[in-house]
Amino acid sequence: MTYVAAGDRYSRLPYRRCGRSGIMLPEVSLGLWQNFGDGKPLDDQRAILRRAFDLGVTHFDLANNYGPPYGSAEINFGRIMREDLRPYRDELIISTKAGYDMWPGPYGDHGSRKYLMASLDQSLRRMGLEYVDIFYSHRFDPDTPLEETMGALDTAVRSGKALYAGISSYSAERTLDAISLLRRMGTPLLIHQPSYSMLNRWIEGGLLDVLGREGVGCIAFSPLAQGVLTGKYLGGVPTGSRAAQDGSLSSDQLSERTLVHVRALAEIAASRGQSLAQLALAWALRDQRVTSVLIGASSVAQLEENLAAAGNTSFTEDELAAIDRDAVEAGINIWAASSAH
Repeated sequence: MTYVAAGDRYSRLPYRRCGRSGIMLPEVSLGLWQNFGDGKPLDDQRAILRRAFDLGVTHFDLANNYGPPYGSAEINFGRIMREDLRPYRDELIISTKAGYDMWPGPYGDHGSRKYLMASLDQSLRRMGLEYVDIFYSHRFDPDTPLEETMGALDTAVRSGKALYAGISSYSAERTLDAISLLRRMGTPLLIHQPSYSMLNRWIEGGLLDVLGREGVGCIAFSPLAQGVLTGKYLGGVPTGSRAAQDGSLSSDQLSERTLVHVRALAEIAASRGQSLAQLALAWALRDQRVTSVLIGASSVAQLEENLAAAGNTSFTEDELAAIDRDAVEAGINIWAASSAH
């Protein structure tokens, strides 16, 4: 099967079923957390999004506060959607989230019904959409009853403003609670979006078992450990990199011990004829319970390199054993607080 977009025709990526639902996602999906705010030229954003769709990426993932400034990624995506991708809306899975800081005051953050419903309405206006395919609770809120947060997701689906409900960065225990609550409401949980990479393996401690047993999909974000597994840090912290700017990735997180492991993983990648990034994505997809991996892209070339990992997700036992020796926890999980409850 092929898709037609921007005047060209390409074979699509391998797809996987999302848990036990009827939804299929490409093995690699595109997230707009970085590089789609107002600091990136709109023509560059358009080139990345169009090329992604041409190559079979039909899932685009956003959140209310992606930017900077907050909301700008949704505004920019909405413009490109309107001008380029509107004829293909029924081929696209578009998701957004609410749960982190968005506007001042008690109703612009966390997990209340008021915040989630107001945020979803704002997201739809920014993107110019009648509905999103997936609406997520972006993080667990220990100060709001889970029944209230899940009730908001249920209302979003029943109102037609979202087709499916998702959660992100919930622990295995809270995920099971969310699944149970939504099931009783008649709105099954479609998908969980946790951080997961060779340097951040927390979901192997029970969450993947819950998702597999309950038939819920899993889309792993930050599978390249915020760029650490792209190869750009093999020689240290380059000027202009995310770590050099001490933003979501701090230079303090890149210890020499971590870099020793990353260099060893790069050698394994080379022995497989892959880049380090391709190895990292393929490794995250080795488990069939992982429906898709969510990547960012700062250029078309970077996008194309990462998409080449799809379909090459088989490993020998010796390769997996070698990877396990260096795929170690490196403290690159700034979302751990949400999943600690």
